[in-house]
Amino acid sequence: MPEFHFHPTSSQCSGSSQHSALKIALGLTSLFTVVEFLGGWFTNSLALMADAGHMLTDVAALGLSIFALWFSSRPATAAKTYGFFRVEILAALANGTTLVIISLIIFYESYYRMKNPPEIKSGIMLFIAALGLVINLACAYFLHKSQQSSLNVKGALLHVAADAISSVGAILAGVFMLFKKWYLADPLTSFLVAGLILYSSWRLVKDSVDILLEGTPTHIDLDLVRNELCKVEGVKSIHDLHVWTLTSGMHAMSCHAVLSGNEDRHKILEELSLIVRRQFKIDHTTIQLEEISLQHQEMNSCH
Repeated sequence: MPEFHFHPTSSQCSGSSQHSALKIALGLTSLFTVVEFLGGWFTNSLALMADAGHMLTDVAALGLSIFALWFSSRPATAAKTYGFFRVEILAALANGTTLVIISLIIFYESYYRMKNPPEIKSGIMLFIAALGLVINLACAYFLHKSQQSSLNVKGALLHVAADAISSVGAILAGVFMLFKKWYLADPLTSFLVAGLILYSSWRLVKDSVDILLEGTPTHIDLDLVRNELCKVEGVKSIHDLHVWTLTSGMHAMSCHAVLSGNEDRHKILEELSLIVRRQFKIDHTTIQLEEISLQHQEMNSCH
């Protein structure tokens, strides 16, 4: 009969700070998106327009992240026994996918403008790009505190970081155009920024998909987990071992432990759960204890 122990994790208790950081970032980003879009249109700068379009997706991404944190905090139900933690991962996947699409659009526009780069009001562009960098750094400061405990906030931080890179690129392009009149710098900078955005967003998409497919967390070695569990006295073998991630910072494990004799089942269960919790930081465990049989002797023996 399956037996399990569940213990709350820090990821369930840090929603308030994450929510506050996201709201501050959303306010700053929303305000500057309007400024940068109007500035890009007035100066005819693709670098600014691309960054404004990216910041518009930031507004949507941050809003989605706030919604996801609120929704994922809802209690579990009989129909949703794990609760709504995966909403956070879906939001992170949406953020990463949006970034990939935006980068491809910027690639296309940059290529088009390279053929015939237009004249740009570089002085105003330079000022707006510098202001954008300040805004992005402020947003990154607030989000960085919470990104370690949430893949969703990490996704929002990647959006902001990509925007900061865009602003740096726009500043460099503005300097070249202001002093050298080299207007090709605008689409070239946009092309390079698109590459950086694509690189950073792909990892977020990959991590989100891995979690949705219930892949083993990259920092967990299943063989090591099995070996450590087999060290418990009275355990003959471990099979059907699975480790997966429910949401950022919350991992789960299930396995069958075959006992070699008539040992104290309760004591063995406690020892197995303690190893998983202390050594591998997995708080949600489901461990089924089984008596040894000929079939079990042929499967994953510890000895």
